Amino acid sequence: MRHAQAPQIAPAGTADAELVKLARGRDEAAIRSIMQSNNRRLYRIARGILRNDSEAEDVVQETYVRAFTHLQSFRGDSSLATWLARIAMNEALGRLRRQRPGVEWTSLPPGVLEAQIIQFPLSASSADPEKSMAQREIQYVVEHAIDDLPDAFRIVFITRVIEGMNVEETAEILGLKPETVKTRLHRARAMLRENIEKKIGPVVMEAFPFAGKRCERLTDAVLKRLGLT
Repeated sequence: MRHAQAPQIAPAGTADAELVKLARGRDEAAIRSIMQSNNRRLYRIARGILRNDSEAEDVVQETYVRAFTHLQSFRGDSSLATWLARIAMNEALGRLRRQRPGVEWTSLPPGVLEAQIIQFPLSASSADPEKSMAQREIQYVVEHAIDDLPDAFRIVFITRVIEGMNVEETAEILGLKPETVKTRLHRARAMLRENIEKKIGPVVMEAFPFAGKRCERLTDAVLKRLGLT
């Protein structure tokens, strides 16, 4: 009796051309490798456009279906990741246009303001539940501030800052000039900082919490030193 083997993942360093060749032959390891390398980026791009988690997941699925059934159209002129991102972008934009007819990324004028967004430790893990709660509150504020950005600026911010794409790659995916990408990113940062500063007040008031286990520990220590325990 043969035992089913767990699917293997192709090495991360496998070249695009080799991965595509294997995927065309329906090689499961290659397909898994492509998906695992691009899932987060495609989801964030789709989520940035549609601002809806479930629809973003649908876009990612549709992107892979289209990509893996049309791999013969991948010529290698750009990276596989960029090719997939463009498919996801078009799919998400198609859905957005059906919801809001007439929307176009290039129709919004570029901004001119420049600012640096405040850096928050959004991904830091902590065993301290109070600190974790504060971080979740900050993350909630930042995510909603990003969602509030106008479409054209939000997607540039996500591709450049959150996904770390360079200017040229972002420009290629969005069909913009590199100068426009830079300008929109500056404007997105300015708007985001302004929005966060408006919303962060209540969160800042809860900064440096001193409750829970820390409060109990200090109380017990004082009572012990006073000879009351």
